[in-house]
Amino acid sequence: MIVTKLREYENFHIVLWLLKDTCWLLEFKLGGMIMIVPTVLAAFHITWLGRKNTANLFHNLAVSSWICGNAVWMIGEFFFYDSFRPFAKVFFGVGIVFLAVYYFGVLPKQKRSRQ
Repeated sequence: MIVTKLREYENFHIVLWLLKDTCWLLEFKLGGMIMIVPTVLAAFHITWLGRKNTANLFHNLAVSSWICGNAVWMIGEFFFYDSFRPFAKVFFGVGIVFLAVYYFGVLPKQKRSRQ
């Protein structure tokens, strides 16, 4: 039952993310800025809720990093002549690092310990 509710929450988070990005695409600055808050908060909350499962934790950390980078990039485009893109790249890179740690470190170790 809880898994179903978490899945529904994750799906709703996707709706928030798409609304934020749609505001960005349409250059609706107020809407985009407003949508950062629930989108980022939901990402962090989902990460917290999934922390007991290692795979979920690392994937959700990557998603949270990606959304933060996405928000920084959007703010930079809206208000700072796209000068925040290097900062956004850091968040994207951190997300990739989370996935690399999981797939090349944690997962192989888990597989070895099961054998």
